[in-house]
Amino acid sequence: MTLVNDKKRAAGEGGDAPDGTIKRLSSEGVAPLYEVVKRHISEAILLGTWPPGTVLPGEVALAQKFGVAVGTVRRALADLTAEGLLSRRRKTGTVVTGRSPHHSLRFFFQYFRLHGRDGALQRSTTSDLSVEVGRATTEERAGLELEEGAEVLRLRRVRNVDGRPIMHDRFVLPADRLPGFPHDGAEVPDLLYLHLLERYGIRISAVRERLSAELASDEDAERLGLDRPAAVMVIEEIAYDQAGAPVIVAAHRATTQDHCYINEIR
Repeated sequence: MTLVNDKKRAAGEGGDAPDGTIKRLSSEGVAPLYEVVKRHISEAILLGTWPPGTVLPGEVALAQKFGVAVGTVRRALADLTAEGLLSRRRKTGTVVTGRSPHHSLRFFFQYFRLHGRDGALQRSTTSDLSVEVGRATTEERAGLELEEGAEVLRLRRVRNVDGRPIMHDRFVLPADRLPGFPHDGAEVPDLLYLHLLERYGIRISAVRERLSAELASDEDAERLGLDRPAAVMVIEEIAYDQAGAPVIVAAHRATTQDHCYINEIR
């Protein structure tokens, strides 16, 4: 069995791919270590590295592989059990359950926003990632509730599945809340939203989405390799932190020829 590491761009929002090892975790960053352990275990489950019915290694073995205390692993497993990803069975141990809540808020930003036609999570890669710093436009100030003259970070990227561009993204974030954020696209962390939690302590607690369909623009055609006329799905979202302040304004534009958007309400 393997968990995922933080070096390869894959799976979702900027997720990881199995490489045969379990990443040893450090205490650096803002997020508690048990939260980081939860994320690594949940990724292995949701991406099929640990499929339903898998019996996890014991707490001591996991603690050794992650390089954390047994109590940290125990807390992570308890939370994942309460969330339904794991179950505890006498004489068997901790077992991966069946259906996983792909779209619970905790997993919202870990995975690619589109699924295959069969509903399966997609493994994706990032390309053409760029970062720009500038003064917020009127629209950006309104979305992020910023004062006039405030600066923002603008990130752009393309998401690819099986070597094909499927979706391109644009993110806008308030620069004053992200000191030290890399300005070089090559240095942007693979897991952007989790980086906000682990580095800056910004936890996404609510998301408002608006979905629509539009004819592909020149940029859509260029970035996604579309022949016009063509249609794209547009997902516009605002993400809010623990205090209800908007911290991300994003737009995702995707071709849905072989993919679909799935929303679960529980």
